[in-house]
Amino acid sequence: MAEVIDIDDPADPRVDDFRDLKSADRRPDLPGRKGLVIAEGVVVVQRMLDSRFTPSALLGVEKRRTELADDLAEVDVPYFRATAEIMAEVVGFHLNRGVLAVAKRPVELSVAQVLTGARTVAVLEGVNDHENLGSMFRNAAGLGAEAILFGDRCADPLYRRAVRVSMGHVLRVPFAQLPKWPGDLDILRENGFQIIALTPDPAAANLATAMTGERVALLLGAEGPGLTEEAMRATDIRARIPMSPGTDSLNVATAAAMAFYERVRMS
Repeated sequence: MAEVIDIDDPADPRVDDFRDLKSADRRPDLPGRKGLVIAEGVVVVQRMLDSRFTPSALLGVEKRRTELADDLAEVDVPYFRATAEIMAEVVGFHLNRGVLAVAKRPVELSVAQVLTGARTVAVLEGVNDHENLGSMFRNAAGLGAEAILFGDRCADPLYRRAVRVSMGHVLRVPFAQLPKWPGDLDILRENGFQIIALTPDPAAANLATAMTGERVALLLGAEGPGLTEEAMRATDIRARIPMSPGTDSLNVATAAAMAFYERVRMS
């Protein structure tokens, strides 16, 4: 069972891993610093406890400890109990959700590990907005996409905001990096994936008829610039989601959700 340790001094070094979460250069979830993963709120903490991201400590108020009692029954980590006021001084802002968990980043999964058993994956290029990334993972979890792969110029999916917006699904939906971009798309092709570039181009095929493969990789780019021409040339087909006249594009996470749903509908 998690050991409960009361924290009365916000300067207590035992809670340093939770400190200065809003500081641009000191925050502990920066890959260049401690590189920790922060789960925020009861639901996200529960998903961390049920993932490969093993927490090393929790910080929270008594009410949240009570709510997590069953989840913490077999967890051998400290629960640093504090008042909301002490937590706010440690974290740097008032935390409405009342509990945090912190974990070290595990060894990154390989592309082969991520693709094992997957039928639908998203492949991202230049998606550098953490809220979009978080929404992407939440959509993937809810609509049956089994993995997400990162190409060039994508943001860190383990940034605290991305983890929070994903409702913890970034900790559960496997992801991996494609370091040689876009050449590593060949790995997907070698594994039997049909690679589809999503684009608003009216000359592109309708997405509903374009997805013909047993295994499908959906390539999505950042809002605004979209996919690079080099990336689109490396795919098998370009496809579009039909939109009303006068609409040039959809939010990237929304577009992904519609594509994931179309795969579910067709299966």
